[in-house]
Amino acid sequence: MSPVRTVSIRARTGAILCFLALAGPGLAMAGTPDNNAMSPAPAAPGRWNVTPLHGTNAANAVLMRAFSLVGTPYVWGGTSPDGGFDCSGLVNYVFRDMLDMRLPRTSRELAEVEGPRIALDALQTGDLIFFGTDGQISHVGIYVGEGRFIHAPRTGTVVRLEKIGTPYWLARYSGARRVIDP
Repeated sequence: MSPVRTVSIRARTGAILCFLALAGPGLAMAGTPDNNAMSPAPAAPGRWNVTPLHGTNAANAVLMRAFSLVGTPYVWGGTSPDGGFDCSGLVNYVFRDMLDMRLPRTSRELAEVEGPRIALDALQTGDLIFFGTDGQISHVGIYVGEGRFIHAPRTGTVVRLEKIGTPYWLARYSGARRVIDP
């Protein structure tokens, strides 16, 4: 493993640990029981018991995967950790990787996905948040809670965590969509 890759892994791990410390005891970890999950039936010998993720488990799986990608370079049209991400490529990768959910490719198409539109004060972990100007959607990120989101901003940057409450992002906030079943 190259030294550059090692630094990137350390930075991502540090970001995840920092978020977990800030989130406190209210954060349910993916795979832990919650009121939204059903108890799985015993697995047959030699088979994996796969239970689809819903609600809190799905949102936490998305959250943890998105955090693991912090520090990945922005690449226009990028759709993978190895090749880099653009904003919608990041969203698509995370939801496909963790939930096997196929979403539209562009931020504009993602904004048109069926589902409830979410007000800024009603955001939940895993919601897709959209930004733009003059009624045109041009950017998407994944809401992670505590007024923050993960996104791939632009050329020359990396996937990162930001506060939605800054003047820049508030002025461009265009709504959100909930794509994870409650």
